[in-house]
Amino acid sequence: MQAFDPRRTSARLGLPLLLGAVGLMAMGMSWRLITSGEPPAPVKHAAAKPLDAAALVELQTEAFSQSSTQPGFNAAVNVPVKVQPGETFEAAFRRIGLAPDEARKVVVALAQTIDTVNIRAGLAFDAAIARSRDPRGPVRLIGLSMRTGPATAITVSRTFDGALKLRELEEKVHDDTTVAEGSIKGSLYESAEALGATPAITAQVAKLFSHKLDFSRDIHAGDEFKLVFDRKVTEAGRTVESGDLLYAEIGAKGQVTRFYRFHAPGSAEPEYFDEAGKNIKGFLLRTPVDGARITSGFGMRFHPILGYTRMHQGIDFGVPIGTPVYAAGDGVVEEARWSNGYGRWMKLGHAQGWETGYGHLSAWVAKAGQHVKQGQIVAYSGSSGESTGPHLHFEVIEHGQKVDPKSAKVPSGTILAGRDLAGFKAERAHIDQMLAAKAGGGAQMAKADTAARKG
Repeated sequence: MQAFDPRRTSARLGLPLLLGAVGLMAMGMSWRLITSGEPPAPVKHAAAKPLDAAALVELQTEAFSQSSTQPGFNAAVNVPVKVQPGETFEAAFRRIGLAPDEARKVVVALAQTIDTVNIRAGLAFDAAIARSRDPRGPVRLIGLSMRTGPATAITVSRTFDGALKLRELEEKVHDDTTVAEGSIKGSLYESAEALGATPAITAQVAKLFSHKLDFSRDIHAGDEFKLVFDRKVTEAGRTVESGDLLYAEIGAKGQVTRFYRFHAPGSAEPEYFDEAGKNIKGFLLRTPVDGARITSGFGMRFHPILGYTRMHQGIDFGVPIGTPVYAAGDGVVEEARWSNGYGRWMKLGHAQGWETGYGHLSAWVAKAGQHVKQGQIVAYSGSSGESTGPHLHFEVIEHGQKVDPKSAKVPSGTILAGRDLAGFKAERAHIDQMLAAKAGGGAQMAKADTAARKG
């Protein structure tokens, strides 16, 4: 356990909430205070009134000095707590050593603000506890912090006289367009999330690049990426809600691929284009599922069930059962039926004599005869038919001939021209300026850091 320091930020929350850490003071948060030496009686909550920075500093400093100097107790330590399945709040507090009456007091205090009965397993919070200097003595709660929403949290701290103070904290949220850039460590999802991108943004990026890159083979640790997206962000810099993805760039396979968002006048919806104004929407997706790895390629192979070598006329993607399967391109559902070894099978017909097939499904979403758009969920992966485990079998068919989905030469996108191209270039220039400003700021910070080290 870490020693409790009221000046330390809470890593779990990404905010300095535990007992009102210092970084919170300048955020212009709204809060209200409930004090109770005994279990507090229920009260009706009025709207939180904002305090100025000076008042926050004064109140927080007082709380620090009171909560960290409990007579007869050792220094407080920080304990991460996660509510277990079937566990009550009181049981969670008793699990970290609080006496029954102490645990009940804390629950009653929390009940002023949150539902302490219908809680979900996995709810996490940080508790600061102090153990008595007497080995047989009690464990005392010094404080706790708990996030209650994307921009809201509560803290409980104990004053010198033993009273519990409950504070509700609400960060200001504002609109922002941000540039996130870094290198891939682990996965693109993890790396982008660490820079403020939400899973929704990263899923959009993955789908965007699925026309050009195979994420299971082409993306490696250390590859660079840049994203520009709209978001709602707290004063602490945490993304609350993501908006539009305006730009995406990935450096992989020895080259950099860039996509700009542009909504051409008269178009039903915005699309993405490369730097020359070419629509990157390929005719067919290379990977019709997210987060997939190739488990078997196109060509001759030993069939694990039949026991002999034969032609494998598609690609297998190893994904869990129930993974959404996307239509590889605009088209019509030609088949959605059981098909012997393929199990639950679907075939889509596309323009210019192209078709795609999807095997071993667990369920269909689209029906035969239905028109679908590229990227639309049409089925869910499974392990039906002759299958040794959960995966998606994916086929590409050109004029009746099954071809390798990885090397099939499918038609490319359209190219902007005239006024549309001029409008696109203006928006591209705006994004490029943001990227240059970000790069320039990083270079200046590095230069200042070097100068400071030399000094």
